[in-house]
Amino acid sequence: MSDPKASSFSPTASETERSLFGEILDWMLAPLLFVWPLSIAFTHYFANNVANYPYDQALREHVAAIARQVKLVNGKPVLSLPASARALLRADETDSVYFHVVTLEGKFLAGDRELPTRPVPTDESVVAGEIYLRDAEFRGQDLRMAYTYLAEPNMPRSQWVVIEVGETTDKRSQLANKIVASVILPQFIIIPLAVLLVWFGLSRGLRPLTRLRKTIDARKPDDLSPIATRRVPEELEPLVEAFNEMLDRMKRSVESQQRFVADAAHQMRTPLTGLKTQAQFAMRETDPEALRHALRQIATGVDRAGRLINQLLTLARTEGGELAERRQEPMDLSNLAQSVVSDLIMAAIAKDIDLGFESEGPAMINGNRLLLSELAKNLIDNALRYTPIGGHVTCRVVGDTASVRFEVEDDGVGISEEQAEMVFERFYRVDDSSSEGSGLGLAIVQEIAVQHSTRASLRPNPTGGAIARVVFPAWHPPVPPLPPPDDFSELYRQSPPVGT
Repeated sequence: MSDPKASSFSPTASETERSLFGEILDWMLAPLLFVWPLSIAFTHYFANNVANYPYDQALREHVAAIARQVKLVNGKPVLSLPASARALLRADETDSVYFHVVTLEGKFLAGDRELPTRPVPTDESVVAGEIYLRDAEFRGQDLRMAYTYLAEPNMPRSQWVVIEVGETTDKRSQLANKIVASVILPQFIIIPLAVLLVWFGLSRGLRPLTRLRKTIDARKPDDLSPIATRRVPEELEPLVEAFNEMLDRMKRSVESQQRFVADAAHQMRTPLTGLKTQAQFAMRETDPEALRHALRQIATGVDRAGRLINQLLTLARTEGGELAERRQEPMDLSNLAQSVVSDLIMAAIAKDIDLGFESEGPAMINGNRLLLSELAKNLIDNALRYTPIGGHVTCRVVGDTASVRFEVEDDGVGISEEQAEMVFERFYRVDDSSSEGSGLGLAIVQEIAVQHSTRASLRPNPTGGAIARVVFPAWHPPVPPLPPPDDFSELYRQSPPVGT
């Protein structure tokens, strides 16, 4: 049977203590315990009907036998019932049998005077000669009675002769109890056997769960490979697939953390070594000008290291899905790009670069504002870094009904077709570039683009420089459903019948 701690019938059971085996077993046995009393009641009801049938037939035969002994002569009843027939009628070892023959006027002919007579109905539902059955009570005992009416054609109802035979119900009760016992007693063997079979079947049916648990327990802590579904039952496949998806997400998260640790260790070693060297030089300097120069180098190194750390953290958060899980919403990419350009205008002025913005109006997409701001900032910052003094950088947003194109065009050092395929890899920098950078900006751009179901590209500009481009699906507001017609006349006006 089910574990007492896991049984739903235990008043101290808690949600955390329940077992699947006990839950299923309880839900299978509880309806059985509820249905069993109902089956006993129905069995008793039908057993009484079965037990009544043969004895009701015997009562009918008794009534018919007495009716054959009654003759109507000129409208008056004459009874010829021998004493032997009366003795045979009452010869019953179990039940008491009563009968009487009377007229509806009250004239007693034979039998038991005290036996109650049912008044004849005044409607036409009673037909003379038909035998009817009813239940009655006589001397504190329940009786089953059969009765009939004798009459000649056109005889008034008040002169009809009533013949009634009744017997107690002991034999019927005994037979009904025997029928009930013959049905119920085997159930005391069948039901425990059924419970054992259910328990055995559940144990066998839940064996795949046990096997799955052992498979998971046997896995190594660092094993994030998917669980094979070859021997998994059909009902457990969705659970295993969901678990495999969770393992895949964990694997990507662990790989992202491992890449971050490796990248941070690799990239931070050089600037930290440079900072330490500059600090050692500064400590040995006695010339104030040389000391200030060393401190400026330290400040520059700190800025470079800070930018690198911020980019590493942004890339790690983006790859790990921390920012991607935030809700995306409809937004105007043109407005967002213009805001980013405004934030970077001072950096462009410092390098004497003409930073411009072009847009044809609102361009709605569905995206994450924080991530897209980072994407636009990295693309524009990358263009500013690789554009010489006096150059031009143009940020452009062009939209149509199907898509929205975000572009950053510059006339800087340019890029080859081979390099264009590699610039989105982490820590990759153009060989002939003299600008400072860690090579993470475009990697962040590509990761954000992927999380918005698109890809970023960087191609040579035919007029010199490069063009960075990201194409987003356009967003359109949902079309509201048509309102239902007010009545059938409105529907008729909208859809006239054929032939009109």
